[in-house]
Amino acid sequence: MSSGTTKKTYEGQKITVTFEARRCLHAAECVRGLPEVFDPSQRPWIRPDGAEAERLAEVVRRCPSGALQYELVDGGAENQTGPSR
Repeated sequence: MSSGTTKKTYEGQKITVTFEARRCLHAAECVRGLPEVFDPSQRPWIRPDGAEAERLAEVVRRCPSGALQYELVDGGAENQTGPSR
């Protein structure tokens, strides 16, 4: 049985994106912002190397629910954790 808090991880060369489905509001900010990275009709549906890491981080920060998060692989200071819970 699933706990409902499972995060899926999508690793790229410069950025790792995580997605927590139960938090997603389906606002599609990600899909509209970077359709070349976020494509629900494909598997995997998140392809972090489809855009520059900085641009991808910018789009992930727009996620209204915090279902999407990121971490820069180079250890950069930015780490998106989404809105307060």
